[in-house]
Amino acid sequence: MHLKSQESPVTEKSYTRADWQGGYQSLTQEFDYWIDDIEGQIPRELQGTLFRNGPGLLDVNGQHLHHPFDGDGMISKITFTNDRAHFRNRFVRTSGYLAEQKAGKILYRGTFGTQKPGGWLANIFDFKLKNIANTNVIYWGGKLLALWEAAEPYRLDPYTLETLGNEYFNGALSASEAFAAHPRLENSCEQDGGKPCLVNFSIKPGLSTTITIFELNPAGEIVRQQAHQVPGFCFIHDFVITPNYCIFFQNPVTFNPIPFALGIRAAGECIKFQQNQPTQILIIPRFPKKGQEEIKILETQSGFVFHHVNAFEVGEEVLIDSICYQYLPEVEPKSDFREVDFEASSPGQLWRFCLNLKDGTVRRELIDSRCCEFPSIHPANVGNSYRYLYIGAADAESGNAPLQALLKIDLESGERQFWSAAPRGFVGEPIFVPRPDSEKEDDGWVFALVYDATHHRSDLVILDASDFSKGAIARLHLKHHIPYGLHGSFTSEVFEEI
Repeated sequence: MHLKSQESPVTEKSYTRADWQGGYQSLTQEFDYWIDDIEGQIPRELQGTLFRNGPGLLDVNGQHLHHPFDGDGMISKITFTNDRAHFRNRFVRTSGYLAEQKAGKILYRGTFGTQKPGGWLANIFDFKLKNIANTNVIYWGGKLLALWEAAEPYRLDPYTLETLGNEYFNGALSASEAFAAHPRLENSCEQDGGKPCLVNFSIKPGLSTTITIFELNPAGEIVRQQAHQVPGFCFIHDFVITPNYCIFFQNPVTFNPIPFALGIRAAGECIKFQQNQPTQILIIPRFPKKGQEEIKILETQSGFVFHHVNAFEVGEEVLIDSICYQYLPEVEPKSDFREVDFEASSPGQLWRFCLNLKDGTVRRELIDSRCCEFPSIHPANVGNSYRYLYIGAADAESGNAPLQALLKIDLESGERQFWSAAPRGFVGEPIFVPRPDSEKEDDGWVFALVYDATHHRSDLVILDASDFSKGAIARLHLKHHIPYGLHGSFTSEVFEEI
């Protein structure tokens, strides 16, 4: 792995498709071991637990899934204590996972592209989707929760990762009610006397869409809840918060349910991007005052956003930093995600959207044109102004490609720091972990799982968040690979029997 400046010329691809494909093999085993193959040194002050979630199975007994996002959720846990690190992984024992493992075949249609074997006759009028609990994992209110945005969370034992059952927050959530996979943790909520607050949402799509917002106290109880109806079909994966607002980007898409109902296509294959329609930005007050407009809708030029970095208020403006694509890459029937043509798709790029709440206008500025995804910031700055962000990035400056690098951006000075795992390494979502009692915003570490195609294994790479030029200060070699994951979180709690 090497460090290079962002200006270095690129004359050829930094990867091969065969190397990249290795990270999309299933991991069927569940492990439990102390990591003893380490380059460098684990920082002495580092205590806590890193949780990761993602699809661990890309096939069911040899029957391949049509889309990786349809894979069963597998939680990975790396615990740091006394200069050592322990690894454990377990599949979330959802009812669908248990049923398919027992049957040895696909029994459910996937949301994004997977159909049951047997053609349209096997799928017609089957609307039952499997809760795969594969998108994120958080520790909040003394509970470890595996999240998937279309259904309720699964609760896990934070020590053993044993599945304990569904979580309904003392009845505030009903059975099969969605609880999204992108909660935002506000470090200090004025409404709650300065205590932390977890804000999340659910989407109930239809001809019109219901957006429900939940706010949870540190005990994990839902203390505030509000629901809003917005016109049209919403495909929303992420959102942002400020002290006063929840903000959603309603991507310009349509959903045609007929091919799905007739068993011809999976739900994700029925979503079409509307390039001639604007993106709508929904601004919902978190604590609406009497007589205040419930929801404000602004428009900006067409684009597609999966993930946001952060949002903050400056006077009459709200600034939102997001990864925006020119269009949504549509899931085509009978396509193979392992054969994706990266060069044929538009890259995700980092944009700032400036919302003027007074005159209802939106302007946008390109922050960085390099292909990038999966942003991370200091957790204390969620909803507030901030200086540094960390993000997975392509090795090359231009074009679309797999994520092979980590990019640090200083939004004040414009300085970039860049660390690359190319040519044979592929990175997942970075997570910034502040150093205990740190005062500087970038005083801490950046964690990232890196798939190493040379050894067909994954490494946990730890960088000094203030200075990427040091390279990896520690590289923890796992005994196996972890399939490309989605999201995760870090807690200073230590969950390991010593």
